[in-house]
Amino acid sequence: MSTLSDLYSEFVMPTYGRFDLEIARGAGSRVWDFDGKEYLDYGAGIAVCSLGHAHPEITETIAKQAATLIHTSNLYKTQPQALLAQRLVGITGPGKVFFGNSGAEANEGLIKLTRKFGSETGRYEILTFLGSFHGRTMAGISATGQDKVKKGFAPLLDGFQHLPFGDIEAVKAAIGPKTAGILLEPVQGEGGIHIAAGDFLRQLRQLADEHNLLLLFDEIQCGLGRTGEWCGWRSIAPDIQPDGVSWAKGIANGVPLGAFWASSNRGLCDLLGPGTHGTTYGGNPLVSAVGNKVLEIIERDSLLENAKARGAQLRDGLLAANHPSIATVRALGLMLGIELVPGIAAIDAVKALMAGGLLTIPAGEKVVRLLPPLNVTPEDTAESLDRILKNLPKA
Repeated sequence: MSTLSDLYSEFVMPTYGRFDLEIARGAGSRVWDFDGKEYLDYGAGIAVCSLGHAHPEITETIAKQAATLIHTSNLYKTQPQALLAQRLVGITGPGKVFFGNSGAEANEGLIKLTRKFGSETGRYEILTFLGSFHGRTMAGISATGQDKVKKGFAPLLDGFQHLPFGDIEAVKAAIGPKTAGILLEPVQGEGGIHIAAGDFLRQLRQLADEHNLLLLFDEIQCGLGRTGEWCGWRSIAPDIQPDGVSWAKGIANGVPLGAFWASSNRGLCDLLGPGTHGTTYGGNPLVSAVGNKVLEIIERDSLLENAKARGAQLRDGLLAANHPSIATVRALGLMLGIELVPGIAAIDAVKALMAGGLLTIPAGEKVVRLLPPLNVTPEDTAESLDRILKNLPKA
């Protein structure tokens, strides 16, 4: 009989650098391999499982909706989608929502929105930032400010400039007659948990207003509670409002769902009319019902406050330990990056932590990401700190 690794080797495309771990089941903040070894899951499916694994209310919601109506296509109206759109607009601001299946699709939507917005004046360029990550579609890798994702895929989509993250003078210098928008992650996730300064976001808003540009926030990883606020940028600059926001990951606890919001300002939310954009599966009754339930539980169980408290517990514990392998810790809510001292590779640290019973995620060559569920407990947080400090390799 073939092993699971054999089946992957023979039948699954080798597009991922998978770890040597075969996960059998999960519950709460923990997963188990086929030998019964338990791990604290501080990757949460890369910030996806906001409520952890096998949450009973999510299981119940899936079963109930599956027994009622799974899919109809977007040729018809269904209640779960309309209610989820209403909830997302309520937490973001006046506007409307489009539903897709992933973060890459959500960002594609923002890019198309920007091009449509600028089309009458011949503008199509979007300013993005070095260290960013916006997905693996052709538009996504073209927008991404990391060369490693682009190799072998030329020619890329035209119309993107990649600027130093946080450098407002570089942004001012880059704005030209073809510029239509600015796209950024308020917290760069794949780039190493780099948090935008509040003044930088405010100055971007001002520049967008002055030059009639769209300000777009990619909140695929930092949105919907991860930073301790519904909207990640509000943890940084709560006094501003973007023109568009993309979401995915934590929106539906692992059921494939992505979305983007467009503001009612300047009529943006009605700019993409019939035939301009679409998807077969996006926002179907099943995924929308789960998305509604996830957001309902986050609100009901005060998980925004928990994200702030547990994030502070992790950050303060890591900093107080003065561990010789830790150069610094960057954190906003439950989005944390441990930057390692020279001589320790992030991938080696992640493997050592995994051997010690803690799943984490590398972000570049020198940062370990911690992205636990939003409902992680104080006890699990204390245990994770212990596993980190005991298992981080030395330089």
